[in-house]
Formats: sequence, C-alpha cells, structure tokens
Amino acid sequence: MNISFTKKQEEYIADQVATGEYQNNSEVIRDAIRLHRIYRDKVIEDLRREIEKGWSGPDSTRTMDDIIASKKNG
Repeated sequence: MNISFTKKQEEYIADQVATGEYQNNSEVIRDAIRLHRIYRDKVIEDLRREIEKGWSGPDSTRTMDDIIASKKNG
C-alpha cells in the first residue's frame, strides 16, 4: 500500500515518533486509524440514538414553512 501525506502531516508523524511514544511512522498511522475507528463508531452510534429519539418522539404540529421561517428569523 502506498499512501501520500502533506508536508504538515509528515512533520506531525515525525514529531510523534520523536517523542518516543512511537517507534516508527507505521505505529503512528496504526494508532491514528484505531482512534479514527473509535471516533467514527461513536459518531454513528450518537446519530443513530438521535434518529431513534426523533422517530420515537411525539409528532410536531409545526409545518415545514414554520420550521424554515424559524431558522430565517433566529
């Protein structure tokens, strides 16, 4: 697999290795992917929970025009 990084990303990776917390660039990338998976799973679960609250909640008496108007005024 071949991956390209920006100069700023390369510097960040090198800085992380320089701290001694990681032995090499690959460890930094693996940790970033692991953390991304945890973050993404949490975001998706939070969205699912909010969608379920919306579906399970009471029906609104507001029309679509009411909702649009409230966003324009507020």
